Amino acid sequence: MHKPFRACLVLADGSTFQGEAFGATTTGAGEVVFHTGMTGYQEILSDPSYAGQVVCMTCPEIGNVGVNKEDAESKGLFLRGLVVRDHTDAPSSWRSQGTLSEYLYRHGVPGISGVDTRRLVRRIRTIGATNGLILHGDVDLDAAGEEARMLPHLVGQNLVDAVTCTTPYAWHQGSTWPAVARPKPMYRVVAYDFGIKHSILRMLVDAGFEVVVVPAATPAAEALALDPHGIFLSNGPGDPAAIPYVQAIVGELAERKPIFGICLGHQILGLALGARVKKLRFGHHGANHPAREAETGRILITSENHGFALDEESLRSLPELEVTHVNLNDNCIEGIRHRSRPLFSVQFHPEASPGPHDASNLFARFRAMIKTDASAATPG
Repeated sequence: MHKPFRACLVLADGSTFQGEAFGATTTGAGEVVFHTGMTGYQEILSDPSYAGQVVCMTCPEIGNVGVNKEDAESKGLFLRGLVVRDHTDAPSSWRSQGTLSEYLYRHGVPGISGVDTRRLVRRIRTIGATNGLILHGDVDLDAAGEEARMLPHLVGQNLVDAVTCTTPYAWHQGSTWPAVARPKPMYRVVAYDFGIKHSILRMLVDAGFEVVVVPAATPAAEALALDPHGIFLSNGPGDPAAIPYVQAIVGELAERKPIFGICLGHQILGLALGARVKKLRFGHHGANHPAREAETGRILITSENHGFALDEESLRSLPELEVTHVNLNDNCIEGIRHRSRPLFSVQFHPEASPGPHDASNLFARFRAMIKTDASAATPG
């Protein structure tokens, strides 16, 4: 039996966490965040919204179901590292097509196991979002701490350009499980890819849309030339204020077409309509966040992954925007809609993957909004 290779995680404040290496033996550098989901680690790893981040899983045992081709949410892995308490390299699921360590190695992502993740989470909650490094072998901890302090912060970083597609493409695949009775695809949607997840595309198809995915920098005129009935703004990584070219595009599209935004797309829509964003202390990353729907009082358990949010004070000066959802943990804005135009967005992920599907009806709501808009635009 081989001896485990030593690894350590060093935070910018000098805190160190010893462990064992798995995955790729490269340096992992980025903002360290924790995810409170109990399941779905492969979907989390392959979510492009984690670009630039080192993810700590609070669920102690990770790797027990292996990985498979169907659960990947994107073309690759964009996170900078994975931190776990116990890494299992002998998966027992019948769906497994490989181990987690092999998966990380293949994509060049370092992992560290044996970490006291409860201590790490308490530290992040105490000092707020912080950068860190995953390093291997004999490490000069003082030098590593200084290197971590010099890493660029997520504020001001444009990470969308690194994860978006390079050319437009059509998406036709819907969900395969559970079986879905899909309405006839009567409406075309242009989906802006800021780091879009496959599950979102599947649920757009399930809702009865013909879907064309376009790169983040696609000019409004090119998107409109595809003759869409609506525009979808996807999730994605980084600071939404660092991509002003997208705000300008969305501002132009908002004058012409119905829009539905999720996560980063929600923040971009808010910016395009005059709101501001703020950096959260340590973000929302999990599959168990309660959000209250203002109109009905209904509580949704939601899947979330974001480090920025719309600023409440800026929305008070925009009476044309209405808050539709609020996070019950910290009262952050979780959803908005325009009072007179067909525009709405949510901070959480209604497609989940992983997580509950309390808000999956928002895709059908988008279709109904487009149907109403199309009827109003049809003479007679």
